[in-house]
Amino acid sequence: MALFTSLPVKLGYDMLIDIHKITKSFAREHKYTLGEKLKEQSLQLLIHIYTANKNKGSKRIDAITQIKEHLEMVCLLWRISKDLHIIGNKVYIKLNINIEELSKQLTAWQKYIARASA
Repeated sequence: MALFTSLPVKLGYDMLIDIHKITKSFAREHKYTLGEKLKEQSLQLLIHIYTANKNKGSKRIDAITQIKEHLEMVCLLWRISKDLHIIGNKVYIKLNINIEELSKQLTAWQKYIARASA
């Protein structure tokens, strides 16, 4: 089992930290709704990264599928934050680039696991 810091999805941890920092500046009306959902989804994403790293075979593939689902939810909530003008374009683009990179890394991890088990 690899250490979390050596996983190809360390961006997930960085994303969680960024989301926590950014949601601090959300207005009260969004901080405890949209902001909390963003934090919860990014935390669940990290939990599933740990689970995927800990397990093998189909359990690992299932965990990666869960990671991708949480990532999609973060992406959706992030887009809503932008569309409601809670965050600016620069902040939106910065995190969106990380989301895209994380998605690519997850796909590569999934392919690696599929090849290893074949």
